[in-house]
Amino acid sequence: MSASRLPVVLVLIGIASVQLGAGFAKSLFDEVSPTTIVWLRLFTSAVVLVAWVRPSLRGRSRSDWAVVVAFGVALGTMNWAIYQAFSRIPLGIAVTIEFVGPLVLAVVGSRRARDLVWIGLAGLGVLLLGFERGDLTVAGVLFALLAGAAWAAYILMSARTGQRWAGLEGLAVASVVALLLLSPLALGGHGGDLADAHIWVVGAAVGVLSSVIPYSCELVALRSLAPSVFGVLMSLEPAAAALAGWAVVGELLNPVQWLALLCVVVASIGMTRSTRQPVPVLD
Repeated sequence: MSASRLPVVLVLIGIASVQLGAGFAKSLFDEVSPTTIVWLRLFTSAVVLVAWVRPSLRGRSRSDWAVVVAFGVALGTMNWAIYQAFSRIPLGIAVTIEFVGPLVLAVVGSRRARDLVWIGLAGLGVLLLGFERGDLTVAGVLFALLAGAAWAAYILMSARTGQRWAGLEGLAVASVVALLLLSPLALGGHGGDLADAHIWVVGAAVGVLSSVIPYSCELVALRSLAPSVFGVLMSLEPAAAALAGWAVVGELLNPVQWLALLCVVVASIGMTRSTRQPVPVLD
């Protein structure tokens, strides 16, 4: 494999890994709550990141801590909300709706009137989903929208955190904050789910698939991959989620739902090429 293709392959591996992790997580929802699974995912990623990065905590200002805590709240909310959506509606549809959050944020930050075309196309995609409501629930859609809003907040706070915390230090600390945020829900309301060693093993596997592998792949890929190319590749996330939903849990989308998904993917690619900035990845 040529060196020029390797970064692209690594990003695609990361995308596939994230969505396979989501698919395997969803396959456990009959046994344990989505909150338990997302807590285990965050536990795995927090342990790996802290051990790997070893963030420096001394000499931090109140502003540094305020920013990273806000980042962690956005991270925890985003993960919890999308897993709640996964438990109620198909993976591909949930990720498609979630993608509207970053797209709206990109349009708000744009000064080009023509970029409104892309948000209009994404809106058309979401509208099309409304015509095929057999697989949708109000709660599932609302959780996906909450995840999208949290993703937009995650993007904003990621940038601010990067200005105050070197490398992946901010992400490591934010992962711990997100873990602590969800601990009362996971350990209090669903603590019994964690009594089974099997759940810990599978939850750790979901954490590796959904966080550790993508982090590693993207870290290497972004050293040589143009941000615009990275953003276009990340726009494939809804399609990857739909394929993972079919492969792992047998979810089949109908033609109208695929058309809706395509609208959002094209809108994301168009917005990425217009702004030359990538859509940051899900943690």
